Amino acid sequence: MLHTAYRIQDIGPQPQSFDVERATKDNTDYRSVAWSGRYLQLTLMAIPAGGEIGLEVHPETDQFLRLDAGSGRVQMGPAKENLPFTMDVTDGWCVLVPAGTWHNITNTGTTPMHVYTIYAPAHHAPGKVQATVAMAAVDSDDAPAAWSVQPGPATDQHG
Repeated sequence: MLHTAYRIQDIGPQPQSFDVERATKDNTDYRSVAWSGRYLQLTLMAIPAGGEIGLEVHPETDQFLRLDAGSGRVQMGPAKENLPFTMDVTDGWCVLVPAGTWHNITNTGTTPMHVYTIYAPAHHAPGKVQATVAMAAVDSDDAPAAWSVQPGPATDQHG
């Protein structure tokens, strides 16, 4: 059977089903929003060898991440200068980030690290694709949909 890469189209808060492991492993973009609901969102991420997701905190967003390929090191803590939680993770591991926790995952392997992440509430623009971390950093049009349920005006921070 021929395996061809496929991109999941974000259809908004409509029923959806797909092979999330295949979609995650096939994704080559830093971030690709696969599904956006009213209360949560699924994104796919590819982090190159030696790269990282980037140190950040989401004051009002819980986050679930799962590695489907590769290996990395998770760091979390109450401040960007205080990250006492450190764990090496690999294929099949999940990372649970409580709202208000500074966090980062660095790819410590020699191949791309493929991750999917679930944000609650939604965190990015539906269907948003950012090919690289640099493109994501300068993207000024990446707000959740107006129809998503959002908390108050807390602002994310990046290290």
